[in-house]
Amino acid sequence: MVVLGTGWAGTAFLKNLDYSLYDVKVISPRNYFTFTPLLPSVTCGTVEPRSIVEPIRKIIGKKGEEIDYWEADCYKINTVGKKVLCRSKIGTNLDGTGEFVVDYDYLVIAVGAQLWTHSTDLQEIEDARRIRRSVIDCFEKASLPYLDEEERKKNLHFVIVGGGPTGVEFAAELHDFVAEDLTKLYPAIQDLVKISVIQSGEHILTMFDQRIAEFAEAKFQRDGIDVRTGYRVVKISDNSITMKCKSTGETSEPYGMAVWSAGVGTRPVIVDVMKQIGQENRRVLTTDEWLRVCGCDGIYAIGDCATISQRKVMEDISAIFKFADKDNSGTLTVKEIQDIFEDLCIRYPQLELYLKSKHMSDIADLIRDAKGGDVEKGSMQLDIDELKIALAHVDSQVKSLPATAQVAAQQGQYLAQCFNSMRDCEEHPTGGEQAAAELPGDWISIGHGSQWLWYSVYASKQVSWRTRVLVISDWLRRFIFGRDTSCI
Repeated sequence: MVVLGTGWAGTAFLKNLDYSLYDVKVISPRNYFTFTPLLPSVTCGTVEPRSIVEPIRKIIGKKGEEIDYWEADCYKINTVGKKVLCRSKIGTNLDGTGEFVVDYDYLVIAVGAQLWTHSTDLQEIEDARRIRRSVIDCFEKASLPYLDEEERKKNLHFVIVGGGPTGVEFAAELHDFVAEDLTKLYPAIQDLVKISVIQSGEHILTMFDQRIAEFAEAKFQRDGIDVRTGYRVVKISDNSITMKCKSTGETSEPYGMAVWSAGVGTRPVIVDVMKQIGQENRRVLTTDEWLRVCGCDGIYAIGDCATISQRKVMEDISAIFKFADKDNSGTLTVKEIQDIFEDLCIRYPQLELYLKSKHMSDIADLIRDAKGGDVEKGSMQLDIDELKIALAHVDSQVKSLPATAQVAAQQGQYLAQCFNSMRDCEEHPTGGEQAAAELPGDWISIGHGSQWLWYSVYASKQVSWRTRVLVISDWLRRFIFGRDTSCI
């Protein structure tokens, strides 16, 4: 088994895999795991870089099995010959190329995605360090005596492109860094600082409950963070950013530092695989619900480099009807449908989401609504055409999973569990110290209490006790002494 990548998906897979069942080879250009949700904290000195990384050899070594890890890039995958072509970044072989080939029976692709613009990204430890240095450099440059006020404003304009979790969290961290630490060191220019968040959608944090988005937008407004929704960035140069809005047209603004968190592109090795298997028109690899790459044998893809092709209710409507019609009567009663409702929700999650969106308690309400709304539940019966009408709009709730660390980790853990019981799977496949959190049910937690919830979750999700202790001590140091502003 060959595993490509040591990010969230790859590391979660390796932590949960039973190594005694497979001969595992791990290939990645990065020999450590990074707790990426805390990268915004690294950019502002709240958490130190080494506190959120763990050597991958230490992670796989805890299993007590002998696992091979090679620090190299995979530049091509031969899907027919089942070979992975790699290139070392730190050494060369006899012919001087540093290239080698690895055969596989099973291949787990977890290489993530890459930045598709030339601006600063926030995906790696190096990115966070670069941003930290850039922020301090902007303040130091703005303090120089020969600059006029316009130049100072330009250097102190920090732009975040993208209103997703990373962009919002970085904007909040940067605001706190400026308000709590940098204004004390640079009092003469504190009023010239401007933080802008540019979002193409109507709101930030669109993947969360609307109440969370509204809370974040209101909090940013109180903090003086400029949130521009409905703007699409069309160009980023060294000194200015050009954006377009339907109502105002195209505008350009100077900036001191720009951070891109609005999306990523496809790695060349993934593009090549998609060409081999006929998925050229897609942005990432498409897998089935068991994370197997469609059109390949023995290849699985998890994390940001893949998306799951979810089953559609209307595509399987005949099979659903036949499965529910236990007495082969040609019609379904409410009880027959309710008996398979739980199985349907597992196979088709969009069904439960659709009922929730329509404020319906169970599928009987959906059926009654389709039949006109004035029929008693107990006496309702429907044939296959009426079932099609009742479920016609359910697939509108099918959504792609967000490209987050949580999703990648869950996929890695799930796939490892499947490999651990492969035989069974093959036989029976089935900011401001405030935060906002979406909890199970319909609960939304907002405010200072959620910030402590945020701390506890991030601490518990660390991959080792070493990083857990380091992160907590960094938070404690920051509360007592503030953030370090030295440019190192």
